[in-house]
Amino acid sequence: MPADTPRFLDTAPAGYLAIRASSQCVVYANATVCRTIGRAPSDVVGRRVHDLFADSSVDTVTALLTASPDADTETPIGATADLLTGPDSVLSMLVMANRDIQDDDSTIRFTLHSATSHRIREQTLIEARDGALTAQATTAHALTRSQDALEAAEDARKVAEAERTQIQILATTLQRTLLPPVLSSPPGTDVAAYYHHAVIEEVGGDFYDVFPLDESTWGFFLGDVSGKGPGAAAVTSLTRYTLRAAAVFDRDPITVLQNLNTVLYHEFRGDDPRFCTVLFGTITPAVDEKTTTIRLASGGHPPALHLRADGSAEYIDTIGGQLVGALRTAQFRAADVILKAGDVLLLYTDGLTEAHVGPGKARYDDAGALETFANDAAPTTAARIVDDLVGLLNSFGSGLQDDVAVLALGAP
Repeated sequence: MPADTPRFLDTAPAGYLAIRASSQCVVYANATVCRTIGRAPSDVVGRRVHDLFADSSVDTVTALLTASPDADTETPIGATADLLTGPDSVLSMLVMANRDIQDDDSTIRFTLHSATSHRIREQTLIEARDGALTAQATTAHALTRSQDALEAAEDARKVAEAERTQIQILATTLQRTLLPPVLSSPPGTDVAAYYHHAVIEEVGGDFYDVFPLDESTWGFFLGDVSGKGPGAAAVTSLTRYTLRAAAVFDRDPITVLQNLNTVLYHEFRGDDPRFCTVLFGTITPAVDEKTTTIRLASGGHPPALHLRADGSAEYIDTIGGQLVGALRTAQFRAADVILKAGDVLLLYTDGLTEAHVGPGKARYDDAGALETFANDAAPTTAARIVDDLVGLLNSFGSGLQDDVAVLALGAP
């Protein structure tokens, strides 16, 4: 391992390769990628990176090496390539590439995502959880047998607490990697976002991002993956990178969701089917910057809200879009939105609308409370509506049982 390589990369849930640009040889391979291809690190380091991939993917690997962008200033590029896992077997991987530019040479980083590595991580977490439960049961049994076992039982409790804390740290760290640390704002648009983490021991499946496509057009998305834990994290990571990569090649929102549906359906249709709901759109400010055009498509996600400067609010009609990844061929719904000065577009996940309020199983939005909330809040700004929603979420108390992500885009 190079001296400047963080040690946590060796056990990261994604495969990681560091490649010297001048020789195109691997200088570091983490344990995850070595385990996936069934080779020792010494068999990987020093080899040309092309030797690790099938012949059909050589051109793809060459393109990633050549076009990899600066890691400090640009978004990674990605493509699908077949990783050799044996003499006659391959594993399809989503490879994200960027470049660490130095004075005398540069290092190209390949990050590889597949279901295999994430399932290994999921099994590790399950074993840690089972170990914690076993330690707790042992403690309870020791206390009932005799007072003499008190010291041993206390030690077992501390071990269980340490394991539980370790799981929390891992879940929190993994959650942070699935959300952008800072959201950039497209020209002429204000952006605000918030994420509520419901259970600290579990990795949630909500996600969002805003990113540039060219000088005049930006992409954005917000969605929710089925389930929780490392399995959901694997889908979330793959979904975020696929949406970004697909939008680079064809920014039409319907086409982007179709590409994501193809990836998720083929990757997770076995014994552990996974799917997601998502809103994807593009933002194009007008030349005079008095209006902003948004093209929006929905894959089974709750509709966005348009809060206008005149004090009104209404849902964007994207009802009818189907879940992403659940069907081989899914139908999606699209709509165009014009943001005028003072307008805000609000996206959210169903943890907000399905929060339990009042007696019984009544949910917050069963009677249209969110639209009423939006009408009362308009006119507003992106930052203000997010602050108002944070206050609303806090008022739910224990009724807020699921993760919630909100993203607001405003025309100032």
